[in-house]
Parts: sequence; structure tokens; C-alpha cells
Amino acid sequence: MKKTNNSEKKKKKKKKISFFTILCVIADLCVVLFFLLVYGPVGNFKQWWITTALETGHHKYFANVLYTDSEIEKVYQDNLVDEVDEDTDVDAITFDNSEKTNYESEYERQILERDKDNDLYKLIEIDEKDYKGYLVAVYDASRISLSPNYKHNFLPDIAKANKAKVAINAGGFTNTNMIPKGTVIRNGKVYSVGSRNTHGGGFIGFTKDNVLMLTTSSAEKAIKNGMRDAVQFGPFLIVNGKSAKINGSGNTDANRTAIGQRKDGIVLLLVIDGRGANGSKGISYKEMIALFERYKAYNAANLDGGGSSTLVINGKIVNNPRGYGYSGDRYLPNGWIVK
Repeated sequence: MKKTNNSEKKKKKKKKISFFTILCVIADLCVVLFFLLVYGPVGNFKQWWITTALETGHHKYFANVLYTDSEIEKVYQDNLVDEVDEDTDVDAITFDNSEKTNYESEYERQILERDKDNDLYKLIEIDEKDYKGYLVAVYDASRISLSPNYKHNFLPDIAKANKAKVAINAGGFTNTNMIPKGTVIRNGKVYSVGSRNTHGGGFIGFTKDNVLMLTTSSAEKAIKNGMRDAVQFGPFLIVNGKSAKINGSGNTDANRTAIGQRKDGIVLLLVIDGRGANGSKGISYKEMIALFERYKAYNAANLDGGGSSTLVINGKIVNNPRGYGYSGDRYLPNGWIVK
């Protein structure tokens, strides 16, 4: 039998120790990288993690998994949205939206050049580098109303029950019992009162004269000033042509729904996909403001987003709703419907 010399034994022993050492080094590096990522000098991860958690309606506690209350508060304060401290000037909306043959821009053409045999609305596809979705231009604001509250209904069912041609999700809600957050106004009366809205803004809705009114007043005062249908949500993105100031990132990219109105009375319903749906990473408040400015919104506000962001046209979902761990639409308490 051939004897194994000492050099060969040492070589084999060295290889075994080296493999174990590599595993230990990899594990140590992972730990170091984790702590650098979470607690290191570069704040991008911290900001992303905390703002994403705070942005969700039901998973805000995720922020506390890695960070203290004081760290969370600092990131929150550094990324606040400074909304315009005004209510909508309802007299500024003229409702002069007749068709034109000359357009100032391609975006004006998209809005004002109506589809053949459809004077009610026009569907415009939004296809940017990082986000995708749809904008619906509604030419007659009197045809828009808030659906009744539903505890367990999908938006296509809400649209069908109300014979709506177009529908988007509206206000936020509690995840356990589907009760709308904040106060809901329908037909000029307080319809329901839920838990406090924590997204900024205030009442988002339409007056009896079909003006999209954004106001931080009480429900009673809003109704006195002509509000017929409204939800409480936010933040307000544009008020009287003045855009909100976005501090820091303002928020993360996400699925989002928003509503706006031009001075000529045309209403803009915006639904953007996120979480990788169709290659769309989602949209930030800053990008939404830029999008509304492009299409000349005079007033605009953010609505409930995330897995709730849904657009229904003629009974069918046209976007790609997606939540955490699931695809497809979800139960909603109410929606903005176009009949």
C-alpha cells in the first residue's frame, strides 16, 4: 500500500480548513453588509424602508422591525409633502371644453381630441420608462359620482351595480371590516364616519356644480359650501394651479390612483400600476404632480393606492392591480363612477 506523505496530508487538511473559513467569511460579510445597509451612513435604504412601510395602509409596523420610533419620525419629517394651504377656488373652473383643431401640445391633443362616437370619456395610455397605467379624460363632470359604501365588493361589481361606464377606486378603508377611513359624503349628506385619515389632504369630491373641490374644512362646512360627494384622503397634489412641495423623496414608488380637474372642467382619472406589474415600478407623488401638470390639471389629489388601484371600463378591469403577495383586484368600500 502506498503511504501518504506528510505534505499530502497537510494539503488535504489545508483545503478542509479553507472551505470552512470561506463559509465563515461569507457569513461575516453578510452580517456586516446587513448592518451597513440598515444602520450605515448611506440613508437610501433606511428612507426606502421607512417610507414604504408608512405608505401602506395596514403594514406601518414594518418600520419598527429595523428602526426606532425616533429614527422613523426623523425620516417621516424629512419626507413630508408640503401641501398648498388653500381650498379650491370653485369659480376658477369654466367648463369650456369644446373641441379644437389646433393644439398647444401633444398632451392637449390627447385630451381634447375626442374618440369617435364617445363624447363622455377618452382612455389614454401612460407608458413612461419606469411607470405605466392609464389616464381617463371625462368630459362631463356631472356624470361622476361616488358609489354607495360596499363592505365586500370588487370594483367591476360596484360598476355593474351602478351601471357605470368607468370606475376607479376612491377612499381608504380599514382592512379588517372594510369601513371607509375618514368621513364620506354622498348626495350632500354625511354618509359614514370612519377612523381618522392619516394621508394628509382632506375632503376630495365634487360640488353640486360639478367642480372638483379640495378642502381641509369640516364635513359640515364642506356641505354648506356645496359639496355633494366626497371622501377624505390625500395628500392634495395641486390646488388652484399651485403644486405641493415634495421634501426628500416624498414617498416611494407605488401603485397609485389620483383624480384631477382642468380649468375647462375636464376631469382626469389616473391609475398607475406598480410592484412590477407590466414592468411598472409605480409612481411617486413628485412624478404624479409632473404628470398632472403636463395635462394641465388645476386641482388634483391622491386617492387610495397600493393593491386598491383599479380602473374599470365597461365592466372590465383594464389595468393590472397588484398587492403584497397577490395579483388581481380586491374588495373595495366605494369608488368614483362615471355613468
